[in-house]
Amino acid sequence: MVEDVGTNLLNKPTKTILNGSAKKDLEVAYEGGMEPPDGGTRAWLVMVGSFFCNGILFGVINSYSVLYAEFHDILKNKGSTNPSGEAALVGSLAMGSTFLISAVAGVLTDFIGIRRTTFLGGLIASGGMFLSSFCVDNKIALYITFGVMYGLGGALAYTPSLAVLGHYFKRYLGIVNGIVTAGSSVFTIAMPYVIAACLKHFKIEWTLRILALIASFIMVFAFLFKPIKHSSAKKQVKWSNAFNMSVCKNKKYIIWATVIAGSLFGYFVPYVYMLKFVESSFQGPVDGKLPVLCIGITSGLGRLIFGYVADLPKVNRILLQQVAFLSIGVLTMLLPSSTEHFGWLIAITLGMGLFDGCFIALLGPIAFDICGKEGAAQAIGFLLGTCSIPLTIGPFVAGVIYEHERNYTLPLLLAGIPPTIGAVAMFLTRCVHSKPSIDDPSRHPLKNGNCNKSAEPMDGRDEDGPV
Repeated sequence: MVEDVGTNLLNKPTKTILNGSAKKDLEVAYEGGMEPPDGGTRAWLVMVGSFFCNGILFGVINSYSVLYAEFHDILKNKGSTNPSGEAALVGSLAMGSTFLISAVAGVLTDFIGIRRTTFLGGLIASGGMFLSSFCVDNKIALYITFGVMYGLGGALAYTPSLAVLGHYFKRYLGIVNGIVTAGSSVFTIAMPYVIAACLKHFKIEWTLRILALIASFIMVFAFLFKPIKHSSAKKQVKWSNAFNMSVCKNKKYIIWATVIAGSLFGYFVPYVYMLKFVESSFQGPVDGKLPVLCIGITSGLGRLIFGYVADLPKVNRILLQQVAFLSIGVLTMLLPSSTEHFGWLIAITLGMGLFDGCFIALLGPIAFDICGKEGAAQAIGFLLGTCSIPLTIGPFVAGVIYEHERNYTLPLLLAGIPPTIGAVAMFLTRCVHSKPSIDDPSRHPLKNGNCNKSAEPMDGRDEDGPV
């Protein structure tokens, strides 16, 4: 006997005790085009698997400031003239590659499947981290193994881990997406201390090997990601048919993705330089890892809180994301004002984490709003791909500026400008109204995205309604 929580045709929760045959019939019904189950053992396991995939991948990347200090010292001892920029580029390449290749990951997900793509990503990420342990003093090799390979693996695992959620959740997609993306926050809280402890006891080489072992668990979680097939979904067998061109023609999506990309030039800068910023700003016995810990804690809370808020009727998700960008920009520019008050720095980073959680938690739901379930995987992938260049360039440029100025004031001030401008520029999404794709009968007019003025918004949401 299997206990399964599903939904009836009126989207009302139902709880039924099913035997093997009945459960199989229910699965067939889902595959025949019914609504996502919004519950049940398989759905919750998918959520847990996505949680850990996000946590492992971004827990390491967000904690790079600890590894950055180690790589910086190694490169400096080797006589590098720009150790700050070169050490920063190792981590920013990992972040940038994750986002750049996510565009391909979205296509690959549709082509070979969610589970295979995720498994391949875990294999490449763990392999790249393992290889980097043998070349810790070679910056070019680190760029390839830690930067490109770990980023490639991260992209192949991250995109399908978000896309699979839309197969199992609809009514609760916002809160579930918040829980899943909170995985990176939970790991970001713990990972700086785990990495620091490993560096202390095992040195940099074995620390990277331990991180490779942790990344290998992504391959295990990949087996949970069995998608629910829609009746209209047809197996694509040619690469020329694998690209969802409706995503590229969606004007609202293009504006939204472009603005987000431009807003992220300074996003990764605080994550890379926080430890060094604290060491150079405070002479007393302060914990340089604590600000990153604070960002991780409130980012997790923000993803849960705003994931729930995003599911409420008449909440405009895009407007909510604008508020998040504006707050992140202002708070980033306030970081240099905290050089004499560590408590003020903690308060700023707590706020940064809260609105970072809001921004991240809304990426998946907004992509589903604008492009629907069938286009969501590639929409998320293309979005992350456009973000790769600013995320890669930003920390490197900040390192070059630091080497010239010998302080972090100007780099942090400049890092806060793009999200502030982006918050205003995102109002352009209100100038266009996308239409639902005719090739996806499961898609309904949604707020914030693929609806025109003649369509009825779902759940009472108004496309341009107030928060």
